Amino acid sequence: MEKTLNVQGMSCGHCKMSVENALKEIDGVSVAEVNLEAGKVDVTFDDSKVAVETMKDAIEEQGYDVVA
Repeated sequence: MEKTLNVQGMSCGHCKMSVENALKEIDGVSVAEVNLEAGKVDVTFDDSKVAVETMKDAIEEQGYDVVA
């Protein structure tokens, strides 16, 4: 399953790596790709293993805001 999350506060390569790494550590997430210019994260995941809420929490733990 694929989902695009809108994330505020990402501005540099470090931000990109922090968010991508946090998501990739979650069991069930296969791809996490940040687009800094658009403020979006495209995530490919197995929805039987991981909930969108879990991914949002992982991003917020890195200090960024997920916007609906």
